[in-house]
Amino acid sequence: MSKKANYSYVGISFIILLFGIIFIPKIIDRISNKDINRTDESRSKGVIVNSKSNTADKSDVGYLVINGERKKVPEFSFTNQDGKTITNKDYLGQVYVVDFFFTTCPTICPRMSSNLASIQNTFKDNPEFGIASFSIMPDNDTPEILKTYAADYGVTSPNWHLMTGDKEAIYQLSNIGFNIFVNVENFEHSGDFALVDKEGYLRSRTDAFGNPKIFYKGVISEQEKMDEDGNEQEITILKEDIAKLLQE
Repeated sequence: MSKKANYSYVGISFIILLFGIIFIPKIIDRISNKDINRTDESRSKGVIVNSKSNTADKSDVGYLVINGERKKVPEFSFTNQDGKTITNKDYLGQVYVVDFFFTTCPTICPRMSSNLASIQNTFKDNPEFGIASFSIMPDNDTPEILKTYAADYGVTSPNWHLMTGDKEAIYQLSNIGFNIFVNVENFEHSGDFALVDKEGYLRSRTDAFGNPKIFYKGVISEQEKMDEDGNEQEITILKEDIAKLLQE
């Protein structure tokens, strides 16, 4: 090896050593003083991230944060299967699951409702658990029809409200309030469930890569394990996260 090459390696080693002496202590000092946070950059860009309070939270089910603010359920007011007016305030103090469906749906809705019934039965003795199901075909799904549907799927909890009301308000609630996809034109909709805590904040666990799941797959049952595309069921982890939030 030439002397010139040796001089190059010596120069590079000197630069690396100099960087370590000057900058690494400063980086460690910033971390020690909590100036660096893994969510800071994402928050500044308005990306949804998973964030938890360092002191208040007892579980590892994080908040959904958009533009630095925890995502909260917007105000709503609809009529349930018993003809009663139900608002977001009726759910305060409860951990609850949210879905959007319609009673004549021949595909994913029956599976979603069956999975919700399973979740209901898991927490049937807990008055702090609820379910909010919103019909995306409110013109057809009257309280009377919703009551029949509720009986067909074994709705027994007084905190499981199947709701109908103004169509535009429901679409706003789904697409903007919960960011759960609903197509106004042909009644396409997501099979996802949202999870809300006792204070009305959307909550979610993180995946294996540390990213928020945001929603839980509501179509695949615990018995099926996974669907034909290889997606694993998430009813089990949803039940686990409900149990955690009930302890907060």
